[in-house]
Amino acid sequence: MTKIIDGKAISATIKAEVAAEVQQMIEAGKQAPGLAVVLVGENKASQVYVSMKKKACEKAGIYSREIQLPETVTMNELLTEVKKLNDDSQIHGILVQLPLPSHIDEQEVLNHIDPRKDVDGFHPINVGNLSLKIDGFVPCTPLGVMEMLKRSNIEIQGKNALVLGRSNIVGKPMAMLLTNAHATVTIAHSKTRDLAEQIGRADILVAAIGRPEFVKGEWIKEGAVVVDVGINSIDDPNSAKGYRLVGDVEYESAAAKAAHITPVPGGVGPMTIAMLLSNTLKAKKKYYNS
Repeated sequence: MTKIIDGKAISATIKAEVAAEVQQMIEAGKQAPGLAVVLVGENKASQVYVSMKKKACEKAGIYSREIQLPETVTMNELLTEVKKLNDDSQIHGILVQLPLPSHIDEQEVLNHIDPRKDVDGFHPINVGNLSLKIDGFVPCTPLGVMEMLKRSNIEIQGKNALVLGRSNIVGKPMAMLLTNAHATVTIAHSKTRDLAEQIGRADILVAAIGRPEFVKGEWIKEGAVVVDVGINSIDDPNSAKGYRLVGDVEYESAAAKAAHITPVPGGVGPMTIAMLLSNTLKAKKKYYNS
């Protein structure tokens, strides 16, 4: 029988653990962890994400600050804001909400975040630390996937894992985390030949390509673990909203073959914010424990 990996429940447990530790920190007379989120422009999806992060921080007792900048902000102005946050003793984690406007060099901005406050794990130093298995910050979504697997008692060592997608945010760090956990890892993408055959050999599949229901259930290996990172909106005249959210995997047909599977929504999505809170607490403890 297929077991649903409940990201909502796991993330709620992690948030509660973070909140308890933050409360202990405050009761011991220490400063609460602080997270700053920089939002550029009027992207509606980004505004929703930032609002969710702010509410999660408040519930966990983490100080949060939102810096809103106009779409027309210059590179120098944005870097000045980042530098201010780097130097701010009340802030222990910095997140620059992506995507940024086309005239802004995203990587250059990320490069200017203090690696000790890089709770998104995108700074080259933290990327290198992950590669070398040095303790640092790991991007929140793939870190959340690993936490889901761990808390679901899913064995990784020795398994064949396939990561579908090669982004810097999910695909590449996901592959590295699975490799560090002693899986045999394949990265597949739009240029991969015989993709269905490759997926059919995977004991663990992590799909993160942003293409609705691209992975067919018939491709899935019997008894595999399917982790669907994708979240896509498709038209649905039968829905009150006129649309519904689906992942990168055909859920029903995949669930018929998988031993474990994450739903969309309610799977990986909630884990991202939970791990952001965890990383912010980690930054405070590791580098600013006073």
